Amino acid sequence: MSGRGSLPEGSLFLGLDSSTQSLKATVLNNELTIVASEIVNFDSELPHYKTEGGVYRDPADDGHIFSPTIMWVEALELLLEKLKPKINFGKVVAVSGSGQQHGSVYWKKGSHAVLSSLDASKSLLSQLKDAFSTMNSPIWMDSSTTKQCREIENAVGGALELAKLTGSRAYERFTGPQIRKIYQTEPDVYEDTERISLVSSFMASILVGSYASIDETDGAGMNLMDINQRIWSKSVLEATAPGLEAKLGNLAPAYSAAGRIAPYFVERFQFDKNCLVIQWSGDNPNSLAGLTLNTPGDLAISLGTSDTVFGITAEAKPSIEGHVFPNPVEPDGYMVMLCYKNGSLTREDVRNRCADKSWDVFNNYLEKTPPLNGGKLGFYYKDHEILPPLPVGFHRYAVENLNDVTSDTLLEREVEEFDPPSEVRAIIEGQMLSMRGHAERFGMPNPPKRIIATGGASSNESILKSIAQIFGCPVFTVQRPDSASLGAALRAAHGWLCNAQGSFVPISCLYQGNLEKTSLGSKLAVPAGDKEEDRELLQKYTLLMRKRMEIERRLVEKIGRS
Repeated sequence: MSGRGSLPEGSLFLGLDSSTQSLKATVLNNELTIVASEIVNFDSELPHYKTEGGVYRDPADDGHIFSPTIMWVEALELLLEKLKPKINFGKVVAVSGSGQQHGSVYWKKGSHAVLSSLDASKSLLSQLKDAFSTMNSPIWMDSSTTKQCREIENAVGGALELAKLTGSRAYERFTGPQIRKIYQTEPDVYEDTERISLVSSFMASILVGSYASIDETDGAGMNLMDINQRIWSKSVLEATAPGLEAKLGNLAPAYSAAGRIAPYFVERFQFDKNCLVIQWSGDNPNSLAGLTLNTPGDLAISLGTSDTVFGITAEAKPSIEGHVFPNPVEPDGYMVMLCYKNGSLTREDVRNRCADKSWDVFNNYLEKTPPLNGGKLGFYYKDHEILPPLPVGFHRYAVENLNDVTSDTLLEREVEEFDPPSEVRAIIEGQMLSMRGHAERFGMPNPPKRIIATGGASSNESILKSIAQIFGCPVFTVQRPDSASLGAALRAAHGWLCNAQGSFVPISCLYQGNLEKTSLGSKLAVPAGDKEEDRELLQKYTLLMRKRMEIERRLVEKIGRS
């Protein structure tokens, strides 16, 4: 089938992305072309919450980072109001979404009754403000649950056992350890909770006016789901908190329908009553869909608040670092992912300190410093890092005899500071060398066939050039850096199609042979260098990457959070 013809003429597909700092919308038509987009920035448009970067940092509890749940509710209402003049909601046949992964919401006992009888004459905010047993949602930036991580790992026979079972060892930001912390430190909150949602299933629940299931892909970011059977793992549930399964509800495939849109949105925003809500999923899985990543040799690098590296694989081979999730658009496949907490905010910190708060100055410095940075290596952790598990801090090294390609004996010495241009190159090269080192260690393709870059910083050509040089492959970009909301809109169309056909159909049916006519195509941004000096440079980067991984290992042994 041609694919596009199978979507109804004149129909629209709405994709939302509830991320750390904003709520975005992307609308696709039946030709899979973007016809509208909108954004609500939490800090600037909902200033009464007084968030910074969409979050609160607890001054009394190091690493405790959370967001006000109700802010996401108000943002949804505001976003739909802003979108209303741009599109006819009555033409939207399906909506889906993306949520920042791991974040969790705690519905108070009795809240389902409120959720299922929303009054269209009143705001969502006024009706849901008392629906939660805690007003705070722990989010992915939180690193305050190290104790709970170790307890859960020990209960199932260690970190590797937990990874084999759930796809990842215990990570502080994962929902299971977060739930265990609430159960231990706020038992009354846990007791008063009737349903725990992820950010993704929380937003879907509001749209259907009933508790939506957690999807199997985002569910894999909790340390609670059996990655092979795609059901809750009894042994991990028991190690986490009592009576947990009843509070989680069932799991569902990401392409299935959560239900029809609630009457509230039909009356208040004139959605069609038959509009389907397709299961929401996590932001990285939605980006995977939006980037149409379907070749095992391809890698995607998302440069956002967090930086992530991800690809696809046919089988799950979890290890002690990185993550394995079910592929949201391919029921038998998996996605593999690495996640770094120090992404754009850490790059901005260097820009503010060394480049007069200007990206132009920053890029100028990056362009005028030579690749390899004269052997200057930097580790920049503005926040406690996930990969590797290192605390806040900055470490700088000068590496000697880098010009001798045959040398395996690169010597380094720690230094106090770099000049501003070197600091700028050191943050970028440091982040990319770390990505390459960990990606190779995790068994991702080396070198990749190509890298697709997305996220805010993917519009920065100087950064893309560094990626191409360090990984030794071509770098492609997509038309829109917000691939998560685009992926959510594409998944809305895919879920609608699966629902119409009565069974799963491959997502590629939607765009096969037509990719360049849609808003989904990618274009070559930086080719792979094929000259002798490019190959030599790649060899030197390989040596520098190994040296970096060696220094990193020593730092982890000395000051790591394991």
